[in-house]
Amino acid sequence: MTQILDFLMGVWDYFAANILTQPAFLIGFIVLLGYVLLKKPLYESIAGFLKATVGYLILTVGSGGLVNNFRPILVGLKERFDLDAMVIDPYFGQNAVTAGIEETFGRTFSDTMILLLIAFVMNILLVRFKKYTKLRAVFTTGNVQIQQAATAFWILLFCFPDLGQIQILLIMGLILGCYWAVGSNLTVDITQDLTEGAGFAIAHQQMFGVFIFAKLAEKMKKDKNNRKLEDVKLPGFLSIFNENMVATSILMLFFFGIILVVLGPAYLIEAGFMVEGQSFFFYILQTALYFAVYLAILQLGVRTFVSELTESFQGISNTLLPGAVPGIDVAATFGFGSPNAVTIGFLFGALGQFITIGLLILFKSPVIVIAGFIPLFFDNAVIAVYANNRGGFKAACIFPFISGVIQVLGSALIAAFIGLSQYGGYIGMFDWATVWPIMTVLMKYLGYFGVGLVVILLLAIPQLQYRANPEGYFLITEDYDAYVKKKAAKGA
Repeated sequence: MTQILDFLMGVWDYFAANILTQPAFLIGFIVLLGYVLLKKPLYESIAGFLKATVGYLILTVGSGGLVNNFRPILVGLKERFDLDAMVIDPYFGQNAVTAGIEETFGRTFSDTMILLLIAFVMNILLVRFKKYTKLRAVFTTGNVQIQQAATAFWILLFCFPDLGQIQILLIMGLILGCYWAVGSNLTVDITQDLTEGAGFAIAHQQMFGVFIFAKLAEKMKKDKNNRKLEDVKLPGFLSIFNENMVATSILMLFFFGIILVVLGPAYLIEAGFMVEGQSFFFYILQTALYFAVYLAILQLGVRTFVSELTESFQGISNTLLPGAVPGIDVAATFGFGSPNAVTIGFLFGALGQFITIGLLILFKSPVIVIAGFIPLFFDNAVIAVYANNRGGFKAACIFPFISGVIQVLGSALIAAFIGLSQYGGYIGMFDWATVWPIMTVLMKYLGYFGVGLVVILLLAIPQLQYRANPEGYFLITEDYDAYVKKKAAKGA
């Protein structure tokens, strides 16, 4: 019996390490499985696997480039001004858990992989029984799952430090699995609307935030002067901003320029970001332009793999998980709507974060936050994409700014409360600065009743969504064209 269990754990470890937590190969595997279930020729199935995997790897290159491009600013703001601060960033958050979990709770980080398995199985089961749960999306973004599993593990240990290993993992697996299923399901309808039926949902760290701001943005539709970004044609010399690549380059030159000038060439040379004798002006120019380059690479990756995933997932949807859609990386939405919304969201989110960080310093907060690029960009850019699609230009500016403020304040409060701030990082994304703090407080002070309440509240959300639109709720994923026609007929 022990040998069988060891073998099964070995299989799981291999699958988790090489497929489940590697989004490119997981997406490729899903495409391959989907095409096989659709009984496509073997050569088409393999071609689909390669195209989807390469497309996602292209997206990864774009995302990684954006993060690395921001590194001089992230490191500089911390070191140049000698700030002993916590960085809000998923990777810093994961490192903080790794550094402090044994010292604080006497546990090891390795348990997070078992937690990930329990949560993933829970997500699949909830979707499989969608007739009762009303859940339609499977969370497939593996790198995000690891980051969330790590922070969730810490949170539950904070709430129930005396629980045994098995109990902790089962309870947290239940909660995390419900969060993945419910959060990604929240984004199904608004993503189908944004992408005109591309057949995927968001599986990331700001699912509740995207849904809330998309719904709030709808309130701005009544303003006739509030047009979408793609409908705004600027006059005269301002017309250069109508071109996404030009607009991104100019705005980033302004953004990076100010911060890099404050840091100064002497620091950048000393830190190894510039070399002696290099032109400071052209260093700033190159840094700004690379932002546009990596954004273009990211969007190319999206276009490469999304069409394969959409077509192939029909095989899984028809055979294994009827009516389900894959929840994928939030960056996939950057290929839809206005490309300028991405830049606008980043800039206004950054403004909100920087103002709030300044206020924390001014009022001598016990926890000082350093802005991480991933919350800055991937939260606020995607909020702008959805807000622009549903509420126009004003919504694309206002809601990322509000998000930036919430990210800093919420992260500072929860990280100090659960004791992660002393280890230098917290996950920092929108849901983890809002939804998870609320769930943490409920579990900490209400105990097992709080756990039950969290699960009930999460599972009630798709029920409410279904009641709001019982006719179109499942139709929007099963037959988007029919859904659009029905909606148009109803509107008429």
